[in-house]
Amino acid sequence: MHHLQCIFQVQRSLRCGSLASGSWLLLRTCRTHSSFPSTARPSPEGQQEDGARKDFSSRLATGPTFEHFLRSASVPQEKLLSPEVEDPPPYLTVDELLGRQRKVYLETYGCQMNVNDTEIAWSILQKNGYLRTNNLQEADVILLITCSIREKAEQTIWNRLHQLKVLKTKRLRSQVPLRIGILGCMAERLKEEILKKEKMVDILAGPDAYRDLPRLLAIAESGQQAANVLLSLDETYADVMPVQTSPSATSAFVSIMRGCDNMCSYCIVPFTRGRERSRPVASILEEVRKLSEQGLKEVTLLGQNVNSFRDNSEVQFNSAAVSTNLSRGFSANYKIKQGGLRFAHLLDQVSRIDPEMRIRFTSPHPKDFPDEVLQLIHERDNICKQIHLPAQSGSSRVLDAMRRGYSREAYVELIHHIRESIPGVSLSSDFIAGFCGETEEDHLQTVSLLQEVQYNMGFLFAYSMRQKTRAYHRLKDDVPEEVKLRRLEELITVFREEATKANKTSVGCTQLVLVEGLSKRSATDLSGRNDGNLKVIFPDVEMEDVTNSGLRVRAQPGDYVLVKITSASSQTLKGHVLCRTTLKDSSTYC
Repeated sequence: MHHLQCIFQVQRSLRCGSLASGSWLLLRTCRTHSSFPSTARPSPEGQQEDGARKDFSSRLATGPTFEHFLRSASVPQEKLLSPEVEDPPPYLTVDELLGRQRKVYLETYGCQMNVNDTEIAWSILQKNGYLRTNNLQEADVILLITCSIREKAEQTIWNRLHQLKVLKTKRLRSQVPLRIGILGCMAERLKEEILKKEKMVDILAGPDAYRDLPRLLAIAESGQQAANVLLSLDETYADVMPVQTSPSATSAFVSIMRGCDNMCSYCIVPFTRGRERSRPVASILEEVRKLSEQGLKEVTLLGQNVNSFRDNSEVQFNSAAVSTNLSRGFSANYKIKQGGLRFAHLLDQVSRIDPEMRIRFTSPHPKDFPDEVLQLIHERDNICKQIHLPAQSGSSRVLDAMRRGYSREAYVELIHHIRESIPGVSLSSDFIAGFCGETEEDHLQTVSLLQEVQYNMGFLFAYSMRQKTRAYHRLKDDVPEEVKLRRLEELITVFREEATKANKTSVGCTQLVLVEGLSKRSATDLSGRNDGNLKVIFPDVEMEDVTNSGLRVRAQPGDYVLVKITSASSQTLKGHVLCRTTLKDSSTYC
């Protein structure tokens, strides 16, 4: 019988059948991924690993037993974070789970959640004795945190793997063997294809398997491929404090929930990140407090559907009497849950931690904007007056095919309601060009929505069909690629025209800007972002500090400054700086 080449950790969240049948399924799946005998496939590093492989294989052949899977399933998640591994699996020693100062290079692709996942993965590896490097050439482990939202995103990773293959084959035998791992959504979606197509990939870890990285890397050290792509019903990494990857950063991402229940017909996210589950409010508040103590001036609350947040960890708030309110005219594709602490409560508590810390959130769904959320954004000075409101299409017929749960009319009504509730609010959106069955008339309705709303920012893409989605099984990707691209270009052109008009209304106004650093295009200019998350460029000159009368200063990253806007484009504002201030004092001028 072939040796077991990859081991999947059975988690408490396994929900398909009994634990016994689930364990057997996973063991069979592992053999499917790597059906070759370990002795028939020597690693590129040659004979230096033979002894380690034989030793590992002999231990692997004697475990794990079924009893071990039962025992592992009941181990609290917090225990896995300890650098002192008390109960390693029977095929590994405690020492093998430690990094022994091997250097890790992390490369992030895709959305803000992946940026946060990178910090979570690094936090786990750091506690297990790994070191971080920004030099690819000196890395012992290279981990790519990947995206699967579109085909182009995945092709970028395939191309990157070809580049890394050259680096791996040139590795000197005197060096520690180079290990390469694929993490995140692409690992989840294409696990079998990656293991078969790219033999140089050593480990795969899905979005819910980052706690297992030390074990996967330990297995890879013997020349075996290792994978854990199980999705979880409860993993939120609530007890893992992300390690900020940039010491000069002024802002940070804070993940408050994972997964998505909306099941829009075009979207792969529910299949790569699983069902919705939220972190306990207490753990989120603790993380934000620590970020405030570190001097960060802005946090962005993250989630695939961030404003559907629901913390059920507090029993006293789980009463069904605590209702769930949706935006007017909107519906959900799933049975609405009741009870729990909702997003408005979390936003209220986070905004109270530090009055000088800006609060943002992304990415929301338009259905989850009850009046209490809008009122809170209006009332709190440190909650940014900026809302991302993904429309995806301006056609009610296409929106129905996308299973978005609203019509164009309901969406436009929500836009008007938001602007009435939050004067001066900045709006951004997502749009997809060329979805299944989209006609020219549907496309023109999207064009007209862009003209009607005049978004300040936008994210526009051509449709890319994803396997497993409802659209893949029930709809036809019948819009030719050249038509998709032509429609996308038309949407981009209209968006830029309308965004320029919207942003030019800021000319002559004084705006509060959080300084991020030097402008990328000029060494004599500074760059920052205003309340609406637009980039603002202004000269790096001395200015008055309103908190210290008579003092002249130059702005530093993390400072708040007042800038009078003199020009605007679709993406950038420019102006001249007036003074350094605080968020609280700025309300006098803005």
